[in-house]
Amino acid sequence: MREFHGRVVTPGTVTAEALVSHGGLNTLASFQKALQFGDKKATCGDQNNPDLYGKQMLGKALCLPMTIGSTTGGLVLYCACAMHRQPACMLFSEHIDSLAAAGAVLADVWVDGVTMPVIDCLGSEFLDYVKDGMQITVKEDGTVCVD
Repeated sequence: MREFHGRVVTPGTVTAEALVSHGGLNTLASFQKALQFGDKKATCGDQNNPDLYGKQMLGKALCLPMTIGSTTGGLVLYCACAMHRQPACMLFSEHIDSLAAAGAVLADVWVDGVTMPVIDCLGSEFLDYVKDGMQITVKEDGTVCVD
């Protein structure tokens, strides 16, 4: 087991299976099927992300460097949480961008009964180490344990 330490954006504890992207997450393209077309498993629809395309994001520990794309990114994350189609957590190797952070924080504050811990600044070593299917545990203090 390895431990990584990052900055808490939204708090919480969770254990989930890792889903890893080495490219940026286009939130709109990735969650479009979940938000517009009723895909309750939040299957990634971003054809430009070969690491995630066609994979279920619901309930996964989404490990990524950053988000990319449209200014709707924060709203998309908020809506995914409001519709209960969010990842178990989002773990960023780099700094989270302000739009994604806003969506995660608004969901944390406004959506009752939904927790999606978000940790950033985990470092490039985190993304080099973690692989799809590994067990991830997120702690309140921003510690991320990878089994």
